[in-house]
Order: sequence, then C-alpha cells, then structure tokens
Amino acid sequence: MFRPKLPTMPQPTGTATPPTVVEPTTITPGTPVPPPAPAPVAASARPTVQLTPGTALALVGGGTAVVLVVGAVLVSMLLAVAITAASVAVCAVVLRSLLASDGKRR
Repeated sequence: MFRPKLPTMPQPTGTATPPTVVEPTTITPGTPVPPPAPAPVAASARPTVQLTPGTALALVGGGTAVVLVVGAVLVSMLLAVAITAASVAVCAVVLRSLLASDGKRR
C-alpha cells in the first residue's frame, strides 16, 4: 500500500533511423545591394488633435481621479497587511504567555 508504483519505460515502436550527417555549405560573397531610396513623406489626411480648455480640464480631472482611486486602493491594502501583522503579533504574545505559565506550574 505504501510502496510507490514506478512507471514502466515504454518500448520503442518501429525502426530507429540513424542520425543524418549534414554537410556544411560554402558561402559565396555576392555583390552588395544598395539600400532603397527613402520614400517622400506625404502629408497626413487626418486632422490634428486640438485640445480645447474643456477637454484639457476633463483629461486633468480624469487623471486625478485615477490617481486618487489607485492611491486609496494601495493604502487600504497596506492597512490590511498592518492589521493582520498586529493581530498575528498579539496571538504570538498570548501563546508565549500561555506556554510560559504552563512551564512554571510544573
């Protein structure tokens, strides 16, 4: 019951082929290819983005809200870790006290 069962190695099926030998090839230097000429940059047909004071204010407000929410989440996680550590420390002190008082009674 407590002895481990070792798996059996599967036997190979079919014929095994010997490894093939790859012959190295020679590299002949060729003539260098000139780089292609850069294409002319065409003017973009899309309009440029225009920031009005209202959209700039909305972007700043949205960014501020994101920073505040992320900060609140991180602070709450840090507080949860601190509370957990304090409760574990209190449990350790209580257990130590109980074990010490048990040793004094004997």
